[in-house]
Amino acid sequence: MGRRQGRRERREAEERADRPLPDFTRLPERVAPDQLVTTQEVEAAPDPRGGRDTETEFLLRNAGF
Repeated sequence: MGRRQGRRERREAEERADRPLPDFTRLPERVAPDQLVTTQEVEAAPDPRGGRDTETEFLLRNAGF
């Protein structure tokens, strides 16, 4: 660690010590459950199998028919 870096760290530590700490003694006001609703429109997810019956295809492909 060089001299400049050590001075900078000491100066930053002194600045942090001068700032008041946040007050965590009280919780924020409670939010009603009916206000916890999203207002975003969504679309249905696409079919990952593309409409195909992949289990039957796998069975036929590996059953030796």
